[in-house]
Amino acid sequence: MTYILGIETSCDETAAAVVIDGKLMASNVIATQIDLHAKYGGVFPEVASRAHVEAIGAVVDQALADAGITIDQLDAIAVTRGPGLVGSLLVGINFAKGLALAARKPLLGLNHLEGHVYSLWLTQPFREVVFPVLVLIVSGGHTELLLMHGHGQYERLGGTTDDAAGEAFDKVGRLLSLPFPGGPNIERSAQNGNPKAYAFPRARRDSGFDFSFSGLKTAVMREVTVPASAEARASRKRGADKTPVLRSDISINDVAASFQEAVVDILVDKTARAAKAHDAKEVFIAGGVSANQRLRAQMRKETDLPVRYPPLNLCTDNGAMIAAAGYFRYLSGLRDDLDMDVQPMWALTNETYNRK
Repeated sequence: MTYILGIETSCDETAAAVVIDGKLMASNVIATQIDLHAKYGGVFPEVASRAHVEAIGAVVDQALADAGITIDQLDAIAVTRGPGLVGSLLVGINFAKGLALAARKPLLGLNHLEGHVYSLWLTQPFREVVFPVLVLIVSGGHTELLLMHGHGQYERLGGTTDDAAGEAFDKVGRLLSLPFPGGPNIERSAQNGNPKAYAFPRARRDSGFDFSFSGLKTAVMREVTVPASAEARASRKRGADKTPVLRSDISINDVAASFQEAVVDILVDKTARAAKAHDAKEVFIAGGVSANQRLRAQMRKETDLPVRYPPLNLCTDNGAMIAAAGYFRYLSGLRDDLDMDVQPMWALTNETYNRK
């Protein structure tokens, strides 16, 4: 059996896990920072990195203890190298380097997006994957369409040109005065709303496989807020007041349902068309937004291909997905040096995967 320790600190979750043979999760420990960032309405980078420093040692120790193994029994240590917040990434990568050096274990630097892909390998019972696979990674920081030809073989088909889908959820949630994070709270509110109450725009079908959510976000703002007076606009320009005022006659549940429906339509349409255009055999949906039940239902409805999602507890950032991805990198013979640096802006392609 091959034991891989995975460490993830790319954003606001301090996470570590031990995975056996890339599929069996022996432990999965996450220290969340949601409460720390709630008052900001989003992730505050300096607060995030400081919280990682405080939590990472205990999180890794707990992951090893829960798995019932010692550091000496590990075959390798995998850590998120990027993309993500620089300060957060540095905490994880420096801790992993120290651990690898002290324990004399191979070090594996992983792409965070690839980790989300491999969260699908942790579904039990596991069913063998038929390549090529059309992968939609949809989260707070990323919205990407990839064609996965095999392990470590990625072709990028499209991505967001502005806001990520999860980011749009958070911003609209903040606009509607819903708690952070916006995604699950909009979904909860949408359950009691009418998805046809507001005709929010969808991206043009002729825009290839790239995504855009800024226009949708702006449309929601125009629909639900009181038009600002000249005095208010001047005040906002000076930075004195940046808070838009909601109209009194709107239904927050209807807005949430209509907005969610628009996002889901955009994601499903482009994913289904990309899968058909590239003769994919399966569809994978990964990342935090993949937990959305409306997205899951519509994706199953609009494509005849098998559609897979991670377990709900592995949709958001976690160490198990990094350990699973690390296992397949370990099998390939690729290793990383102790002088490797973080990669805050890091696309997932064949070139980035195969670099030494």
